[in-house]
Amino acid sequence: MKHATLFLLAGSCLFAQDLSVLQPSARILFQGDSITDGNRGRTADPNHILGHGYVFVIAAKYGADYPDRRLTFLNRGVSGNTVANLAARWQTDTIDLKPVVLSILIGVNDLDHGVSVELFEQQYDRLLADTVKALPNLKLVLGEPFSARVGRYDNEHWDDRVADLKKRQAVVAKLADKYHAALVHYQKAFDEAIQRAPADYWIWDGIHPTYSGHQIMADEWIRTVSQFWH
Repeated sequence: MKHATLFLLAGSCLFAQDLSVLQPSARILFQGDSITDGNRGRTADPNHILGHGYVFVIAAKYGADYPDRRLTFLNRGVSGNTVANLAARWQTDTIDLKPVVLSILIGVNDLDHGVSVELFEQQYDRLLADTVKALPNLKLVLGEPFSARVGRYDNEHWDDRVADLKKRQAVVAKLADKYHAALVHYQKAFDEAIQRAPADYWIWDGIHPTYSGHQIMADEWIRTVSQFWH
């Protein structure tokens, strides 16, 4: 019983970990594709406005932990988006919203649509350069694209897919370093999770996480951000 109590206390302390980057009145914006979109509502209905995924989990936790800070969480992920799609709507969906923290997860659709690694890097680099120019005090969080060998991706081409995906993950890491962004290693988090349960428990179709997978993403985002801005 004593050990159980200590474990619960340790767990509650970890759960209550502060995120210093979430200052009073901060606007925290999440951008990306369908993984971020999470089937979010397109109205002001607060039940659905953040979607049903990692964005909702993060916002729910820190909105409840810091009600006095009046934090605003925003989701502008759009299913199917590539970097070029982000760029086309960036002024309205990002710059004009004036976020304090901007979290981006993009890349898997670029891979699946045949966008070369070189073009992916050029477009992403340009997007980030334009963003920090417009919002010089912005705190950036970049998530690496990820995948799992499940469903239609469980085939003889998997090794080629992994090789291409790793190049894109390296691009995101390079850009995170260039723009002083926190880098969220989602692939590593899922690879570790897959040691505990089958891949389709976490990512049901090779790209989109289950509710359990979205919790893995939220935990990794929180861990990364809290360590980066401690």
